[in-house]
Amino acid sequence: MQRIRMSLPYFSRYGWEAEVVTVDEKFSDLPLDNLLMESLPNDITVHKIKGFAKKWTSKIGLGSIALRAMWFYYQQVNMLLSTRQFDLIYFSTTQFPVLTLGAYWKRRFGIPYVIDMQDLWHSDYYQDKPKNQRPPKYWFSYSLNKFLEPIAMKEVGGLISVSGGYLDILTIRYPNLQHIPQAVITFGAFKKDFDIAANNNQTETFLNKKGLVNIVYIGRGGHDLEPALRLLLKAIEHSRLSPNQIHFHFIGTSYAPDGKGIPTIKPLAVAAGMDVYITEHTDRIPYYQTLNTLKEASGLFIPGSDDQNYSASKIYPYIMAEKPLLAVFHKNSSAGKIISNCNAGTVFTFDQNEEIIIAGMANFLTSVVNGQLPENKIKMEEFKKYSAEEMTLKQVNLFNKVINI
Repeated sequence: MQRIRMSLPYFSRYGWEAEVVTVDEKFSDLPLDNLLMESLPNDITVHKIKGFAKKWTSKIGLGSIALRAMWFYYQQVNMLLSTRQFDLIYFSTTQFPVLTLGAYWKRRFGIPYVIDMQDLWHSDYYQDKPKNQRPPKYWFSYSLNKFLEPIAMKEVGGLISVSGGYLDILTIRYPNLQHIPQAVITFGAFKKDFDIAANNNQTETFLNKKGLVNIVYIGRGGHDLEPALRLLLKAIEHSRLSPNQIHFHFIGTSYAPDGKGIPTIKPLAVAAGMDVYITEHTDRIPYYQTLNTLKEASGLFIPGSDDQNYSASKIYPYIMAEKPLLAVFHKNSSAGKIISNCNAGTVFTFDQNEEIIIAGMANFLTSVVNGQLPENKIKMEEFKKYSAEEMTLKQVNLFNKVINI
């Protein structure tokens, strides 16, 4: 959703008129943020579709919004394509089953489609992991993804991804993809969001540890973040900072409905005997509350995945918050490179010597507590390369190749 939302103000500037088909928010069980509508251009047409009620579909084990909305996407887009002329269908979502409709619409209407791979659809990442580290209903989703992904990839006209590694995997898996336009495009930095957040900062704070240095991470948890989190816990111990000086807040770590998320970060701290330093709030929070919380923090931390193909694509709010920023990533992560290139924070990579990482992270934390961390002077000319407008232009350039302009 965020990719499209941040691109809509710029598509027309580069010769494309966009209409959006999305599920009506009343059929979603995720937190709503009505302020998101303030960032959309007034002239954008948005078609809202229905979804089967989760209270009924969950009885047969189907809670995914993609599966609940497939039939309604099919109906709505069939109607649009039957009555109007469109040049391209653009899928930008991690609700992957919907992507298979692209192949159907390509065959029926002859309209090419582009897929934005924000995550890897069919992945073997969890195959060698213990059962307790696998997502809920893993074998069902694994089998479904393995069956559906080839349907979408056989007819796709162009691919966008936040990670070059995702494109490499797909091209090896489906050789036909080497003949279509592809582009690695991260999410964009969208300054207007911080303006909206500042004008609507009336939400309850999560940083209730008054008088302490509050370090914040807002984003998903997961077992693939464990290496980075274990390094953080060792760094806290190494720093000898007391829990009366510093506290870490991990917010929105689960995709589960409110109140049903399973902590994946707090248990690591408990096992290490350091849970007094850590608060984990599994429920997701509205987007603009996220931005205001980042601005309110004393410092920020981003734990990267140990999956070399994973890219923390939504790093720009962390950079734009202009707070002391500490991150640990895989050496191939584009996110780490962007932070370093923009001089926006302190980045460590898993391939570095562990003792050096721990000592460096501990020094960062101590410096934040003591107010001795040098101010990062972000290289704005470099950062402008990652603006939402620049990322939209890259998308449009790929669209033009797909339709042979």
